Amino acid sequence: MEKLQYISQGKTPDEHLYNIIKVCKAGGKWIQLRLKDVDLATSINTAIRCREICDQFGAIMIVNDKVDVAKIVGADGVHLGLQDMNPKDARNVLGDNFIIGGTANTVDHCLQHSEAGVNYIGLGPFRFTTTKKELSPVLGIEGYEQILKELKNNIVNVPIVAVGGIKQEDIDILMRIGISGVAVSGMLTKDENLKERINTIKNTLNS
Repeated sequence: MEKLQYISQGKTPDEHLYNIIKVCKAGGKWIQLRLKDVDLATSINTAIRCREICDQFGAIMIVNDKVDVAKIVGADGVHLGLQDMNPKDARNVLGDNFIIGGTANTVDHCLQHSEAGVNYIGLGPFRFTTTKKELSPVLGIEGYEQILKELKNNIVNVPIVAVGGIKQEDIDILMRIGISGVAVSGMLTKDENLKERINTIKNTLNS
């Protein structure tokens, strides 16, 4: 699994795609298309174009929330929020070869996802972020440490990806406490020196 995941941002579907191309060109290899409040046709059309971009750059393509869209466009996987389809049901729809990720904010969420057979868990938010409208309680380093400890006690081996307002300076400590990777949005969307930024993040994640 790629340790650096990019969650797309933009005011319009075209802006999402523009930012995805930028990240892919700069070396991003895991893209989550996170389109909100658009109709099904727009979702599908944007996802088809996202699939083409990811294929061009050899990147993994994940669709946020929409299992039907992920299946139609042949995405590599789907990321499910707590209010979305149950991962077990999504697995029945998509089959064994799709990557399924799930959002979590507590130990119980993680245990539920693990039991449902997800491939990774997006645990967060790490700190306050404006990217999400309805934000779960912020975890911080102490929250992550506590949850990781309890998961270890429950012998849960699903990769845990930190998400939510993560900055460059957080990555080193997150990796040291046992996080498997980070999912970022604004950090890459807004960066002017994107190639340099991605290389720095990857070096920190792999050191």
